[in-house]
Amino acid sequence: METVMEDEEYNWCEVKLHSMIPIVPEPELERESGERRRGRDIMIAIDHGPNSKHAFDWAVTHLCRLADTLHLVHAVSSLSNQIVYESTQGLMEKLAVEAFSVAMVKTVARIVEGDAGKVICKEAERLKPSAVVMGTRGRGLFQSVLQGSVAEHCLHNCKIAPIIVVPGKDAGEVSVI
Repeated sequence: METVMEDEEYNWCEVKLHSMIPIVPEPELERESGERRRGRDIMIAIDHGPNSKHAFDWAVTHLCRLADTLHLVHAVSSLSNQIVYESTQGLMEKLAVEAFSVAMVKTVARIVEGDAGKVICKEAERLKPSAVVMGTRGRGLFQSVLQGSVAEHCLHNCKIAPIIVVPGKDAGEVSVI
């Protein structure tokens, strides 16, 4: 595990992704020179649940383009837990390989410490992505108000980028919020 970095308000650590993921050279286009960077930054909030994987699959299939950079963000309560770090690193490596094989996008991964909704919004402020994609458990209005919802918190508090909440597979043909 890499050294924990402390920003002003939260701790984070970069995840070293596996070396089997090929490095894609930057395509050279005449119209894209100088300060202008080709591609977009897309942030995906992930965890170990099936709804998170469904949101990742949706983003890679419907949103990502060739020159984009995918930023995987996983929020944990403590960065000092080695077991959590190793399982998250394994998940992020698997997702990075899948993202490259499906959409040929570069992937960067980061684990952040703190309340999930708050640190996802802080990461969005830092990255300034084109979109933030996340899954939802599909709880009803009453249950999400009582227990709180990370997706709902991000919808109300993240002003930097559009938030795309992908409903779970069980939602059927329900549209994306």
